[in-house]
Amino acid sequence: MSDFDWIECYPNAVTVCDREGIIIAMNQASRLNFRKRGGAELIGSSLYDCHSIGSGEIIRTLIREERSNTYIVNRKNRRRLVHQAPWYRDGVFGGLVETIIDLPEDLQPAGASEE
Repeated sequence: MSDFDWIECYPNAVTVCDREGIIIAMNQASRLNFRKRGGAELIGSSLYDCHSIGSGEIIRTLIREERSNTYIVNRKNRRRLVHQAPWYRDGVFGGLVETIIDLPEDLQPAGASEE
């Protein structure tokens, strides 16, 4: 088995929380993305403290129902895809993984051509 830590080198932010909403892992891109809020210092803290009340309710629902959520945000001239999905260990729900991907400005649907 290789000791290559691909998730640490993955260029998109990956943040993992447990079933209580406590941040348990962040890759390098996530720590950099959230550096103004503390970066690696966020590990061990509640992600509800980092979200609005409305967003916190959505996350609670995702955790309670073990569901995924995907959306696009537009902030500061950047479009980002956010995907939140359950993770499991030995078939037991562990929490959520959130991946944030910066989208290129010229992103087109698959099969679309420029006219």
